[in-house]
Formats: sequence, C-alpha cells, structure tokens
Amino acid sequence: MPNEKGPPKRNRLNRDRVLDAGIALADSEGLEVLTMRRLGRELGVEAMALYNHVANKEDLLDGMLDRVAAEIEVSDAGSDWRDQARRRAISAHTALLRHPWAGGLWTGSINLGPARMRYLDDTLRNLREAGFAPELLDRAFHTIENHIVGHALQALGFPLDRNEMAEIGGRFLREFPSDRFPDLEAHIRHHLEHQDNGDGFEFGLHLILDGLERLRARS
Repeated sequence: MPNEKGPPKRNRLNRDRVLDAGIALADSEGLEVLTMRRLGRELGVEAMALYNHVANKEDLLDGMLDRVAAEIEVSDAGSDWRDQARRRAISAHTALLRHPWAGGLWTGSINLGPARMRYLDDTLRNLREAGFAPELLDRAFHTIENHIVGHALQALGFPLDRNEMAEIGGRFLREFPSDRFPDLEAHIRHHLEHQDNGDGFEFGLHLILDGLERLRARS
C-alpha cells in the first residue's frame, strides 16, 4: 500500500516560537547577532514571515524581555515583606544572569509587557502593604531594582574568568606600587585568594532590606 502520509509537517510558526527562538539565539551567541534575517534562518523561514508575529525588531526584543520577566517569582501572600522582597529579588537577579542580554534592555525598555507589569506591580504592592509611605516606597523600590540590575550587569560585564583573573592578577601585583597604595593591593590580593562565590548579591540585598525596614519602622 503506498505511503500517503507525505513529508512531515513543520511546526506552525507563531509568536511564542519566534520569541523563544530569539531568546535561544541571544542566550547562546549574544544580542548583537540577533537580526530578523538570522532569526528567520534559525526558524527555517524568510525574515518577512516573522513580521506576521512581531511588528518589528523592537517588538521582538520587548516580547523576549517580557518572557524573561515571566520567569521571576512573585510574592507569597502572608509572609514577611522582607522575605517576599528577598525571594523576588533573587529570582529576578537569577533570571538576568540566565539571559545575559536582558539586563541592558531592562534598564532601557519603556514598553512594558504583561509579565513585567505583573512583576513591577507585585514589588510595589509588597512595599505598600508593608506600610511604606509614598516617598519612602518610591526610594525603596528604585534602590532594590538598582541593586538587582546593577549587580547583574557588573557580574556579566567582568571580562575575566577565574583562571584568567589569577594569572593576570598575579602578574599585575608583581609590578604594583604597593608602597603607595597598600590598601588597594590588599584588596586585590583578597580577591585573588578568596574569589566571589556568588553570595555578594545576597549580602548587599540583606543590607538594603534591613536598612529599609528600619526606615519603615520610624516613618
């Protein structure tokens, strides 16, 4: 009996597939390689076919960023505001590290998708329900956000891995004017001997949340 099945059908293109492919490409090769033509090749279609699902490159990037925001944990109602803020901030920071291209877009994009609006609204509601006065709430919100994004950008932007840091740092210290800058030398040596194990973000976050709690209690 002849085979009537024919060739396998390709998965139908839709917005989710386009965004997922964009994220995968940016994660693996960087945002600089993400063009509509390259993305079309990844999906096996002409670039023009993508415009049936994203309006333009900006819409593509906004959609990708919103999918990153959807990975962030939101509040567990009823728990202490600091515990909610800590878990949400760690989740957001982890999402930005998981997608190294997202931090730069996060600070510059003003087109908020539903997942990012949910995240931001959850953060603001958490602070309001904790009793923060409006002015302090605004400062608290931006301080926490700046720590999340700034720490991620700094961590992702550091140009050396552990082995390179040890090699270059050792060479650097052999010619370092330690008699003029002894504390800086001690700081560099500390980093070479005790490289960051990733807890620096949580250390700073703990200080921020504890400081905000003291301000909230006094207001």
